[in-house]
Amino acid sequence: MAITTRRLGPDGPEVGAVGLGCMGMSWAYGAGERDDAQSREVLRRALDLGVTLIDTADVYGPFTNEELVGSGLGGRRDEAFLATKCGLVLQDGSVVKVGRPEHVRAAIDASLQRLGTDRVDLWQLHRVDPEVPVEETWGAMAEQVAAGKALALGMSEVGVEELERAHAVHPVATVQSELSLWTRDPLAEVLPWCAANGAGFLPFSPLGRGFLTGTVTEGSFDSSDFRARNPRFTPEAMAANAALVDAVRAVAGRVGATPAQVALAWVLAQGEHVVPIPGTKKTAYLEQNAAAAAAVLSAQALADLDALPAPVGARY
Repeated sequence: MAITTRRLGPDGPEVGAVGLGCMGMSWAYGAGERDDAQSREVLRRALDLGVTLIDTADVYGPFTNEELVGSGLGGRRDEAFLATKCGLVLQDGSVVKVGRPEHVRAAIDASLQRLGTDRVDLWQLHRVDPEVPVEETWGAMAEQVAAGKALALGMSEVGVEELERAHAVHPVATVQSELSLWTRDPLAEVLPWCAANGAGFLPFSPLGRGFLTGTVTEGSFDSSDFRARNPRFTPEAMAANAALVDAVRAVAGRVGATPAQVALAWVLAQGEHVVPIPGTKKTAYLEQNAAAAAAVLSAQALADLDALPAPVGARY
């Protein structure tokens, strides 16, 4: 399979057109399905396939996902475009936003140690702390670029006002937010901002947390899986949202692809600066996702997908 690449912005680094989100290997999704040895195999196979953008965060686990990614990449660290995040902390069972400069300064050193590397290619602010001016947090992160510990900075789940404020301090290289056929919020303002400012856009959950693949049905995940508490995954919402999957399946049948590949191809079609990061713990799904970069959707197929109704149920 030919390796398809994209740039994270016109002057940004070149990465595989489809990346790999690693959160589910250690956190949030069903604990009973986790297999570190298998996840390490997935990471190595990703590099073989040209899936070079590997995305993790310190809060995943917490901490254990960075350790897993570091050990999985092993001696192949330089083949990866390694991305991690700071700014979320698990406290008393809840995830809280922490953007104090002293916290982010300590966070990068801890992440580098767990990842077994001397630098990350992309260091992202996971969420903006409403109690700390974003300029202060971002300035402390920019210090780490000057020190060579991070090569570029990105933000996650932010609006244009926060992007503008951060960008005035140090270039925002990427923005990571949820984007899929059933979550289109960034299309209105954030995606155009990225295009206008030379930033890449990294959609997480581009497969609708698995729902758009048609493989997720009622009872297919246990209570340890965060989808069990997600409004879109109640039995009533899933029944209503099945029509979305049916429509994706119909397009997949016409173009000779899987529903997952159609969902990813639609995301890729939103701009050349878009690099989705679907997560998986299985090599077969990784290979399927990587092949989506070669899927071609006709104008009619794109129009049919654009016309899909909004889903039933809030994101969270």
